Amino acid sequence: MTKIILGKSGLSVAPLAFGGNVFGWTVDEKRSFELLDAFVDFGFNLVDTANVYSAWVPGHKGGESETIIGNWLRLSGKRDKIVLATKVGIEMGDGSKGLKKDYILKSVEDSLRRLQTDVIDLYQSHKDDPETPLDETLSAYDTLIKQGKVRAIGASNYDASRLQAALEVSRQYGLPSYISLQPEYNLYDRAGFEAELEPLVLREGIGVISYYSLASGFLSGKYRTEADLGKSPRGGGIGQRYLNERGLRILKALDEVASAHKTVPTVVSLAWLIQRKSVTAPIASATSVAQLSELAEATTLQLSADDVRKLDQASA
Repeated sequence: MTKIILGKSGLSVAPLAFGGNVFGWTVDEKRSFELLDAFVDFGFNLVDTANVYSAWVPGHKGGESETIIGNWLRLSGKRDKIVLATKVGIEMGDGSKGLKKDYILKSVEDSLRRLQTDVIDLYQSHKDDPETPLDETLSAYDTLIKQGKVRAIGASNYDASRLQAALEVSRQYGLPSYISLQPEYNLYDRAGFEAELEPLVLREGIGVISYYSLASGFLSGKYRTEADLGKSPRGGGIGQRYLNERGLRILKALDEVASAHKTVPTVVSLAWLIQRKSVTAPIASATSVAQLSELAEATTLQLSADDVRKLDQASA
């Protein structure tokens, strides 16, 4: 598996990341272990989670995904096989949130304990905290890097102006710099990233780990009519957001390209992201090894210039 350096971090990652939001939510611990083992066996290594996963589930308080990953790391002995990414900042079940220094220093200890590791490879600000000065947040990360508890830092859900400001603060005060960005980006949701963030990350050499890479499953092609929306709990939101003239036009183009390559829309959607110059590794989740095998196919599919043009035009 060809690896790519994530931004300026020195972290070498395969071109597809596993989204750990499913661990402890839509898959139990046993299935999570099977998926993580298979992910590594396919040659992948970037596992992305967050302290808040999965606080939205009734009875959960956050930390469930990290706990499962930690148990897998302990039992499998595969810590050296993965690049481990987690996040801090979004509200936990107990109401704690934000990017103040004291909170980050406390939260990292909780994440390290749950993950059963001494170091987090990529520690990410889950979303911007405008109430906390950027230098305070970056100072917390400086402390953690010097302590050897974090290797590199990333930003998630930052707009271009705040990411640029954070980079300038890093340079001004000699503080650690965000080496990666985690934005919402896929074949349907393009404008938010491409307008201002994409030029910025290319100019600054920042790695990109895109989330909602399949638009909550819409780009898999399984939601095409109102009747399809009952197939999963996500269906209602998908119908309101994606099931429209443009969405159906994108699915038609995906079908045509997939047919030409004897594959499926999921594979083409991820391949389009992987071949985007600005994207290092899109994040995708699977709930079965068969699904994971399908995702893996995207890393070997080579879309032609005509394929990309067709998809770009349909999603314009």
